[in-house]
Amino acid sequence: MFDGFYREPPSYDNIRRAVCELKERFPFLKTFPIGKSVLGRSIYALGIGDVYRGTLFVGGVHGMEWLTTLLLFRFCEDILSAMTTGEPLADIDMARTLENRSIAIIPCLNPDGVEISLHGAESAGQLCAFVEKASGGDASRWQANARGIDLNHNFDAGFPQLKELEEQAGFTSPGPTRYGGTAPHSEPETRSLVNFCCAFDLRQAYAFHSQGEEIYYRYGPHTPVRSQLMAQVLASASGYKLASPEGTASHGGFKDWFIDCLHRPAFTIEIGRGKNPLPVEELEPIYARLLEMMLISILL
Repeated sequence: MFDGFYREPPSYDNIRRAVCELKERFPFLKTFPIGKSVLGRSIYALGIGDVYRGTLFVGGVHGMEWLTTLLLFRFCEDILSAMTTGEPLADIDMARTLENRSIAIIPCLNPDGVEISLHGAESAGQLCAFVEKASGGDASRWQANARGIDLNHNFDAGFPQLKELEEQAGFTSPGPTRYGGTAPHSEPETRSLVNFCCAFDLRQAYAFHSQGEEIYYRYGPHTPVRSQLMAQVLASASGYKLASPEGTASHGGFKDWFIDCLHRPAFTIEIGRGKNPLPVEELEPIYARLLEMMLISILL
């Protein structure tokens, strides 16, 4: 990747540049937008193989959790390099592994939120005044999209229960975090991801967040029976622990919707440990710890 990309937070300009560079270096990579954000920024997907019935990796759902975006770019670049050179990646022959499998990677679902977290309300365009007011003048801890809707509370999975929990917790209007909006799938980012999953009939999904070194795999009665064993394998490979989200995090998430609607395995991976935003210096040690798990997740 171009010099410095993995050594600093991923601005939207650098995300676009990274997508273009990967496509130029690896012409067999599919790159395309699955939709646009509230402010018109493209939400890019990277596809290896035909994508249909593939494994999905999603990052950058929350503004402060931008390290997940760098993690997924790093993962994608290493897979592409291994396929091109024939060198094994963590002792796995990637070209052979992906002969009958495909991968879709969405490094940054919430480009507006990441920009706001990194560069302040000024990056919110026509919504600058709203973000300035809602953030109290400090947008560095912004998690939501540009309209103040937390995307991981905006999916159609237990939405009425989620709204009750949000109200009890005091999240009753748009703001930096944990407000899911007035209706599920109200946000263009959410709809783009839902439509993408349905259009390509994706067989399993991994959503990367930070932090906590935890793996979530359950949601309601439609959790596939095999999900527990899959989660145990992921936990063994990474050293992360299996857990269940609590409170307002227990409904309305992407993983929840994927399980509840599609009845297929989906997982939330909470990378790293500490306080968001995790420092960029944590990228390499986190990636080294998770690489085997991420590769295994394609095989499951």
